[in-house]
Amino acid sequence: MNSLSRRFRPRRSALLALTLLLGGCGGLRLDDYAEASPAFDPRVFFDGHVRAWGIVQDWRGRVVRRFDVDIRGRREGDAVILDEDFVYADGERDQRTWHIAPNDAGGFDGRADDIIGTARGETRGNAMRWRYAMDLVVDGRQWRVAFDDWLWQLDGDRLMNRSFIRKFGLTVAEVTIFMARVD
Repeated sequence: MNSLSRRFRPRRSALLALTLLLGGCGGLRLDDYAEASPAFDPRVFFDGHVRAWGIVQDWRGRVVRRFDVDIRGRREGDAVILDEDFVYADGERDQRTWHIAPNDAGGFDGRADDIIGTARGETRGNAMRWRYAMDLVVDGRQWRVAFDDWLWQLDGDRLMNRSFIRKFGLTVAEVTIFMARVD
């Protein structure tokens, strides 16, 4: 191998890794779940008390946070209001209130105080794709990131949520949450 090939080898490897990473981002399709049941409607699943627990993984796949969430949902007309209380393994606590309602396009819109603009959601069968932007503080610095949430209702009482957190189009972290209705 000549010196020119050795010099560009790391760049080729980095380009190949980046291509594989970006290629892997488009594998989920909402229409693939159109026939899956039970049909997911966030207004129905979250109407009542839901317990959740999950992890946050960094871009390398390392678990960097663990948490529990107590969710209290209530219907108001066509909307559902979710009061979420987070408790992290390190003792930190957080709270968020979602207002989720159907939109004219057949999906759902959501708002919360710490969400930038409006969250947009679409459902097919037992799945929902939920997208929104948020400012996260990491190591004392604030970063605007995009969330790409995928929710799958497993049965009448259980739901799984995978969130891909992206910055500049690259996945920088992932969140996995399991939820169970307790009513």
